[in-house]
Amino acid sequence: MLEEIENWGKIQSFVEDFSGKRPESVDVILFLIGVQELGQGVKNFSKEQKQDLMHIAVCKIFSLGGFYELTHTDEEGWPHYKSIEKVPHRKMLLQEGLIKEYIVKYFEHNDLI
Repeated sequence: MLEEIENWGKIQSFVEDFSGKRPESVDVILFLIGVQELGQGVKNFSKEQKQDLMHIAVCKIFSLGGFYELTHTDEEGWPHYKSIEKVPHRKMLLQEGLIKEYIVKYFEHNDLI
């Protein structure tokens, strides 16, 4: 548990170094993961695209646990995933903890922390 908290702090510092602002919520980090996975760089996204980017991030991080699988990338370069196994349902705070755990795995998997 202590290591997870430490790694979460490392991720917040990493994002702060990159963006100049310390992220306080998982949503900011999910958005950045979505932008990274889309691979088209930083640009202005519509509200709907921002939601889609966060969905991409959730699918990507949970793919590390075998819950999702990348099926294809469409003609505009957006990745699409299919659900392989249901992500365990937890109460709100525990669900956020699960998301943080998989964000840490994503950053470790990509040698970012």
